[in-house]
Amino acid sequence: MKSEKQIEAALANEVKKHGGITPKFTSPGFAGMPDRIILLPGGRMAFAELKAPGKKPRRLQTARHQLLRRLGFRVYVIDSTEQIGGVIDEILTA
Repeated sequence: MKSEKQIEAALANEVKKHGGITPKFTSPGFAGMPDRIILLPGGRMAFAELKAPGKKPRRLQTARHQLLRRLGFRVYVIDSTEQIGGVIDEILTA
């Protein structure tokens, strides 16, 4: 089982292979925002919340994810490296 840090590193590596970046997202004064922004070629972007396998977002994080989705952004909760390819494919084909 991989740790959250290992999953985060795998995401960054895979996004880089597709020509993108995954900057750490910090939002002082607005807690609960996702961990990373996925930025891919062609102006494609999404937010990613990274979790250890089987862990779920906290209530505030879930509320922030819902807010971002209402604004039209994609938000992914990733808790395994197996999800990463599908997430990237979905962002690139959206």
